[in-house]
Amino acid sequence: MADRSAVAVRVLDAADAPEYREVRLAALRRDPLAFLTTAEEFAARPLEDLAARLRPSAQAVTFGAVLDGRLVGLLTLAREAAPILAHRVNVYGVSVAPGARGRGCGDALMAAALASVSRWPGVTSLHLAVMETQPAARRLYERHGFQCWGRQPDAVRREGRSLAEDWMWRPAP
Repeated sequence: MADRSAVAVRVLDAADAPEYREVRLAALRRDPLAFLTTAEEFAARPLEDLAARLRPSAQAVTFGAVLDGRLVGLLTLAREAAPILAHRVNVYGVSVAPGARGRGCGDALMAAALASVSRWPGVTSLHLAVMETQPAARRLYERHGFQCWGRQPDAVRREGRSLAEDWMWRPAP
């Protein structure tokens, strides 16, 4: 029998849209200061739109971390479309449910993303932004080779607060 306590990471597709919606919406509600999208904005998106966005392509892929048979973590890679920026891949929407934290889900998602992007021709760098309210996320990114190259003060205004955003990058594997 398989070890159900081990983290499995897989590429999500259109069929995963209902479960993806639940997990993403929970993350947005649980930690609104971590994301640019609000829970209300996300909840208003039709399921068909989410399904279309989850279809893997040469430009984007979303990974899901599965623990104990449940989707508990998310990470999206999106390649820049403009030819002069096509060497860049952005990391978006990273989240791990609280009950799954400390069990390797974030590391497993990052490892899968880095392994995947290493097979994308012409990619030389990965980029992401992390809100100042997310020190654990920043440590995760640093463990996987990301370095902060700058901070944008007053990047976001949420819940009456002005928040800074740290911009990070790493060379492609």
